[in-house]
Amino acid sequence: MPKPRSPKGRAREALVRLSAEYPGTATELCALRHDNPYQLLTATILSAQTTDERVNSVTPELFARYPTPGDLAAADPAEVERLIFPTGFFRSKAKSIMGMAAALEDRFGNDVPRRMEDLVTLPGVGRKTANVVRSVGFGEPGLPVDTHVGRLSRRLGLTEEEDPVKAEMALNALVPPAERGGFSLRLILHGRRVCLARTPKCEVCVLNDFCPSSRVPTR
Repeated sequence: MPKPRSPKGRAREALVRLSAEYPGTATELCALRHDNPYQLLTATILSAQTTDERVNSVTPELFARYPTPGDLAAADPAEVERLIFPTGFFRSKAKSIMGMAAALEDRFGNDVPRRMEDLVTLPGVGRKTANVVRSVGFGEPGLPVDTHVGRLSRRLGLTEEEDPVKAEMALNALVPPAERGGFSLRLILHGRRVCLARTPKCEVCVLNDFCPSSRVPTR
């Protein structure tokens, strides 16, 4: 089979192969444990500059104490800071999730909005977080671009953009709307397991025969 030579062709083939390598829906692939969009939004804000595992270690108690946005908005900030301390940057994160919860209570009837335009008005929420909530929480089109997604997209020759928002727009032109959330999560998983930042494991990569950055000799 001929190698895909255009960004669109490489994106299409990467989508097919990574879907086989990492099967499941966006909700199933998401490592952040959650039961509803409010929990997912909170966990995603907490995941900045830390691991999903660390977030998952604190959210059960956090959600048990504050099961609704209204509960979190009315919480004692010192208690919230104590609960989320292991995630790092606990003071700013406490301010963000409490501000987010207050905004949900005041402006959205305690419900997490679906629209990007509404989500990004919430404290602590940028496009990446909003796209996580849209794709994982609601099954809407959304392609979060984190460091893994950006790195793999550039290595695969899908975009040269370093800016996450510009990279998102470039990838949106290559990936069907319904596949965007899953594609992002599969790139993240592949970036963590195979396409590592410093020493990519090109020899075991399922994309190595057409990836422009592959270190495997061509035959």
